[in-house]
Amino acid sequence: MDPLLDSLTEAQRAAVCHRDGPQLILAGPGSGKTRVVTHRVAYLLRSGVPARQIVALTFTNKAAEEMSARVERLAPGEKVWLSTFHRFCSRLLRQHGAYLGLPPNFSIYDVSDARSVLRLAVKDVELEGIYQPDAVAAAISWAKNRMVGPDKYHATMHASLGPAVERVYPRYQARLLESQAVDFDDLLFHTAVLLHEHPEIRAELDARYRYVMVDEYQDTNQVQYQIARLLSIDYPNLSVTGDPDQSIYSWRGANVKNILDFEQDYPTAQVVRLEQNYRSTQRILRTASGFIAKNRRRKEKALFTENDEGSLVRLMRYPTHAAEATGIVDRIAAEIEAGRRQARDFAIFYRVNALSRPFEQAMKARHVPFQLVGAVEFFQRKEIKDLLAYLMLINNPRDEVALRRVINTPPRGIGPTTIDRLEEFAHQQRMPLIDAARQSGLVTTLPKRAPVAVAKFMAVFDELSAMSAKPVRDILSAVLDRSGYRASLAESEDPNDQDRLANIEELLTAAREFDAEHPEANALEAFLEQTCLVNDTDDWEFGGNKVTLMTLHAAKGLEFPVVFVAAIEQGILPHERSMEDPDQIEEERRLLFVGMTRAREELQLSWSRYREFRGRANYVSPSSFINDLPTEDLDFVSGQVEGIDPVTYSPTTPRTPPPRPAFVPTITTAAALAGETPSADADRVPPESYTTGMVVRHPEYGIGKVVSLSNGARRSATVVFPGGAGEKTFILQHAPLSPVRGKT
Repeated sequence: MDPLLDSLTEAQRAAVCHRDGPQLILAGPGSGKTRVVTHRVAYLLRSGVPARQIVALTFTNKAAEEMSARVERLAPGEKVWLSTFHRFCSRLLRQHGAYLGLPPNFSIYDVSDARSVLRLAVKDVELEGIYQPDAVAAAISWAKNRMVGPDKYHATMHASLGPAVERVYPRYQARLLESQAVDFDDLLFHTAVLLHEHPEIRAELDARYRYVMVDEYQDTNQVQYQIARLLSIDYPNLSVTGDPDQSIYSWRGANVKNILDFEQDYPTAQVVRLEQNYRSTQRILRTASGFIAKNRRRKEKALFTENDEGSLVRLMRYPTHAAEATGIVDRIAAEIEAGRRQARDFAIFYRVNALSRPFEQAMKARHVPFQLVGAVEFFQRKEIKDLLAYLMLINNPRDEVALRRVINTPPRGIGPTTIDRLEEFAHQQRMPLIDAARQSGLVTTLPKRAPVAVAKFMAVFDELSAMSAKPVRDILSAVLDRSGYRASLAESEDPNDQDRLANIEELLTAAREFDAEHPEANALEAFLEQTCLVNDTDDWEFGGNKVTLMTLHAAKGLEFPVVFVAAIEQGILPHERSMEDPDQIEEERRLLFVGMTRAREELQLSWSRYREFRGRANYVSPSSFINDLPTEDLDFVSGQVEGIDPVTYSPTTPRTPPPRPAFVPTITTAAALAGETPSADADRVPPESYTTGMVVRHPEYGIGKVVSLSNGARRSATVVFPGGAGEKTFILQHAPLSPVRGKT
């Protein structure tokens, strides 16, 4: 009897016991892949492989922490490096970054800080106001994710944006280097460059990490692919785990070809398929499997489960987006009030964050506790960013973004003009901005009182810098007191500042907990790295008793007893930007597949026939994906949501579905499915017949007046409804508006 292997299936045991040579583990949803990865680590350790020779890489901090905890239980006392790609690369660069001109204390810029640098770079090359920084940033990220540095980028790589990127990209990278900083993409890009251009370092690391494991391999981009390959040349013991059917991050550079082509890259690879699902009911799994089978770019898997048959998958049509939110929340509230479930058992998924508002409102109206994942993250709040900027400047005095943020925070009389003139002086003297600030008395172009104010700031900074080796909480407390930040909030009459003080206390708590886990000196750098490399779901309260609201992308890797996937409508899911690209349509289908397979016991898919979204109010069509759902396990509910009593409805005794042809929608019958009939359009008038000042009726908002009109093929009208609905904009071709005769 082997306690490490006895609990595994035959397929899991084959993956775990594989030691040398490449391996591809195709792991379907809910198939126990984390169990396999961690048991394989323990098996390698038991087989005599030293812990220092094993590295396992994944994509989220939560996943890395969970794997570490499991390995600790399986092999107590062994310290294996289980990390995210970004943390792994950060540590390598702190050890070897000097080859690329990076000091060990380099700063890591999050998205907002990187945008600040980019705006300065755009200004440097005199393109300010001509190009959107976000578009330029996306193009630069695209280049880095494909191993294209500023010296290799050329204007033809992006159509109209290319010439701007060709000028901005080199200046952006130069500014980062001047501030001794990197952005998120650089952590990967610089590591790949280091391994490519310095074979002695590559060979050293290859020999050090002889067993490389990559989780969620379908989410790797070109740079991560290169890093994994370059670390596995001399010792090709690369084991990757993933599922092409769950590749949903192409917009972040992920390339599904990496996993689809693994067997071509490594012809001797062992391939193991994990096909038994331990999560979902048979009906949920059959529906999801039949749905994803419509994709072409995939590797076949025969998913199965020994779980119960379970209840039918509910397919719901609601009259409006508000009814959809109310119906879903009413059902959740009824289950909680009846004691059948707790709030934590439920999750509501949607394609984009902008769809969360009606669910938030319905939750508040029914007093259902909820958490919104992916809203304003804790570390992106202004007060937290301010204090972290102080810590970043203490750790790296050349961090220009941090200096610009804190030099007048709280206000000290150091305005933008002073900062710009200090930068001009720094440029002239070829010195860092912090040194120019230290010599502010020599800058003759400064406003009269500015040198004194700058000198006072530098005195505070020098005092704080002397504390850099102390525990993080001590440094943070000193920043709050010596900078005057705490006093400025305490004395403020703005009621929001009391909430900011509470957030600061939360940051102090995080610092204290970090100090307890990292008693070593000079922990500041590690604390800053931890706060910078947070993931989308790191602030999710796993133990909190709340309903979870999140996007389908954020739901990856999670599971819940009951899942609602809302707004499955054409143009939303699949997203309108994917409609002309077959590969993008397949990714959108994978996205819905991921959402469906998060459900353990109950799954509901829904759409509404009428939705307000991003300032538009229109009749909408159900998603074309609904055509791809196998029908044998569906429970279609048509008509008004009031047709179901959420208190008496029992998912264990599902209603009998109507005949399948009556409810399986097609694009040609989408209008009929949405409830639109010829008689309903009897009072409709052509879009060109509407005039400003016309009085119209809307079935939900009542009587309103047209206040403005647009021209063109998709003519729209802006209507003001005095009954509390306010101002709404409609596409007239589809809007449920009708003129009120005899009124103007």
